[in-house]
Amino acid sequence: MPLDADIAARLKRDPAGLVCAVVQQHDTREVLMVAWMNDDALHETLTTGRAVYWSRSRQELWRKGDTSGNVQRVVRASLDCDGDALLLEVDQRGPACHTGTRTCFEAGGDLGAVNGLAEATP
Repeated sequence: MPLDADIAARLKRDPAGLVCAVVQQHDTREVLMVAWMNDDALHETLTTGRAVYWSRSRQELWRKGDTSGNVQRVVRASLDCDGDALLLEVDQRGPACHTGTRTCFEAGGDLGAVNGLAEATP
């Protein structure tokens, strides 16, 4: 069964037919990872309640947790105002990152940006 036509019409996909998905823990608001979705992945995610992505390296659907057991249960899915990014609020079981860390951003590390709040004037 295809993605709902009204939802499909609102999406702005990249040249490969993908939309960026930001994945956030629903209760703590912690950003866990970023992944990509095609229409099939989004349809399956919306209709099963389980996060499904498109693996750009394997060129196939990737059901989060099939091999690791670290399943993401979807609490809410939203589309941004431009239609080119999704926000998935999930309940993450186990680490989100394939490196074994809670988030993919722990594994990547801090880049040392200047804290703009420290420079703010009242």
